[in-house]
Amino acid sequence: MAKPAKTLPKKRLTPAEQARIAEIFARFEAQESDPRTELDYSSPYTLVVAVALSAQATDVSVNKATAKLFAVADTPQKMLDLGEERLKGFISSIGLFNTKAKNVIALSRILVEQYGGEVPLERDKLQALPGVGRKTASVVLNELRVEPAIAVDTHVFRVAHRLGLATGKTPDSVEQELLQIVPEPYLTRAHHWLILHGRYICIARRPKCEECPVGDLCPSRHLFVGR
Repeated sequence: MAKPAKTLPKKRLTPAEQARIAEIFARFEAQESDPRTELDYSSPYTLVVAVALSAQATDVSVNKATAKLFAVADTPQKMLDLGEERLKGFISSIGLFNTKAKNVIALSRILVEQYGGEVPLERDKLQALPGVGRKTASVVLNELRVEPAIAVDTHVFRVAHRLGLATGKTPDSVEQELLQIVPEPYLTRAHHWLILHGRYICIARRPKCEECPVGDLCPSRHLFVGR
């Protein structure tokens, strides 16, 4: 059974801070009302595979590999028919491809044998699949709008801290903080807004503060502007 993330004490926010946070996400929504993953997929199965392959790899590199892979194997049974060795040939440009190929074949076998070739959309069952951890399950469930979840990668971690939305020192603690303070109407989209903001605007070394739609609401802006 998947180990649940540790629940943090309820965070208390002042009315002013609640308003600031609500405005941040309202502006994100104004820019993109229905943000989605940049990984290419056509079904829950191809989404699970794409997200699993994306660990320590860019979405661009994964999409390049899966464009050819999914053309021949876009179901668990087709993936099993393809086999681990041939699968490696499709994903050899992606980091850790040997381990990922093994996991994709293993999870495909479980889906065929235990779930009739369908992806179970319950967190415990998803996280029990080989190569599918908490973060991958969160991405899948959130992308499919099954469960509000905020998977915390390096982009989300960075943006959450810079915007003063979280102070946690681990991805799990930051996730719990965000789930507590993000207004309910924005919960299923917050992950995508934060990751895209971190990928294109609030980048690691030289954030593009002059282009930031929430710059006036950011407590870290003074650290970068005018440097």
